Amino acid sequence: MVQTISYAETGSFSGLLTDYIAQKPALAPFYNRWPALENFAAQIEEKQASYAPEARKRLVAALRDQYLPEGPQPNISANIQLLERETTFTVTTGHQLNLLTGPLYFIYKIVSAIKLSRQLKEKYPQYDFVPVYWMATEDHDFAEINHFSLFGKTYSWDAANTGGPVGRLLLDGFAEQLLSQLPPEVPAAFHKAYTESKTLAEATRRLADALFGEFGLVTLDADRSDLKQALTPLLEKEIGEQVSNAAVQATNTRLTAAGYKPQVYSRPINLFFITDEGKRERLEPDANGADCVEVTVRNTARCHSQEELLALARQHPEQFSPNVVLRPVYQEILLPNLVYIGGGAEVAYWFQLKDVFAAFGVPFPIVLPRNSAEYISRANAGKLKKLGLTWREIFRPLPELKKQVGAALGQEEISLKDQQQALATAFQQVQDVAQRLDPTLVKTVAAEAQKAAAGLAGLEKRLSKAAENKHETAYTQLTALKDKLFPGGALQERSENVLSILINNPNFIKQLLDAFEPLALEFTVLEEE
Repeated sequence: MVQTISYAETGSFSGLLTDYIAQKPALAPFYNRWPALENFAAQIEEKQASYAPEARKRLVAALRDQYLPEGPQPNISANIQLLERETTFTVTTGHQLNLLTGPLYFIYKIVSAIKLSRQLKEKYPQYDFVPVYWMATEDHDFAEINHFSLFGKTYSWDAANTGGPVGRLLLDGFAEQLLSQLPPEVPAAFHKAYTESKTLAEATRRLADALFGEFGLVTLDADRSDLKQALTPLLEKEIGEQVSNAAVQATNTRLTAAGYKPQVYSRPINLFFITDEGKRERLEPDANGADCVEVTVRNTARCHSQEELLALARQHPEQFSPNVVLRPVYQEILLPNLVYIGGGAEVAYWFQLKDVFAAFGVPFPIVLPRNSAEYISRANAGKLKKLGLTWREIFRPLPELKKQVGAALGQEEISLKDQQQALATAFQQVQDVAQRLDPTLVKTVAAEAQKAAAGLAGLEKRLSKAAENKHETAYTQLTALKDKLFPGGALQERSENVLSILINNPNFIKQLLDAFEPLALEFTVLEEE
């Protein structure tokens, strides 16, 4: 059974995201086009006019090479072939290389992209639309991705991290250290992706292929020298003029004035440098003062003049890596892309980038919040029903739910509010007498009043606890269910791994594909029947 509620009703999303979904006028200057089917016609026209045939050739050649030696699955291969045509466009989402897919929202992002691609094809049959998963292979924050949770247990990979792009990490010892610890029910595809791959990027792509290959998902690793050739004009402009930071700062001022907090921090040069040792380090202008003419590579002795850095950018663009500000621009240069699908935090930082895209002359894509969902298994649905609760009510805070369940079970609601008021009135009268007869006793009366009020409050708690104890079993079940559906008080999708559902429900991804409506911009509740 599929139900939906508004994102605002869940109480789990930022004001910026809910305001965007509500189409608040204050946010209109920060995006290009509203994500509606009819608005894609203009987006197609804009992208088609700017995306050169050479860019298509470069992309397709790189994709075919990436899938060697085994070659892509048939549906992936067909979509790569479609990308040769000037009438084919992409629907893109991106994510870090979380182990075994990480939290559920990794899955939700990709399903959103696949479903929207299908809907665009129905609306615009003269064009083709390919779902793309952009792997964040150049990220170097290994601590963010080296673990995942399954059935209440955290699995971690203690790799020899170099501080370089995580996609390049070798999987030496991965099987022995992590895969061997997994429950036996884990599908073979999850093991195979890592045991048959050399790097984390390759393993992540293989796993994405295993889960989504039948739907034609194309996975892209842009940490390649052939693709980095497309970066040269961007590198020249960023190094020579440092335009991105000025654009972001101007946008941040407007965002703040509109009442929103900027999500990402921009730097004078929004680029990293890949050192000879494989580390990814920031480029910092004049970081060493008089010791450096123009730019240093952080944490190294490297120092370059602007001319030297420009020469490097032209000869070896693969040595450069965009940071969070310029990575989206690199993506849109490489792909014939129309829309980027991301989570709430991603939507927020894309709203900081419209002027950056304008500065580089790259069309700004439609920005679409990914589908978000709560999965209620058959067992948990039964527990909800037993407690007399509906799927919608489970989003409410636990104390409210306890009151509701208690009322249904006939629990008396304990409140000594009237008695507290009567006590306060009585002590006020005593205080008035003290004021007339001996003002020095006023403080003594006030202290006794406070002590009596505290005692009454303590009695109220004890009486409430006594009332709760009558239905302790039901409250324990409610607390456990609430924690199961909202681990740590947050949405299930932010911590649970897809295996927690997939092991017992192999059709889960296909059910998501049927349930999700990307452009409806509503939160999905999928209840197993």
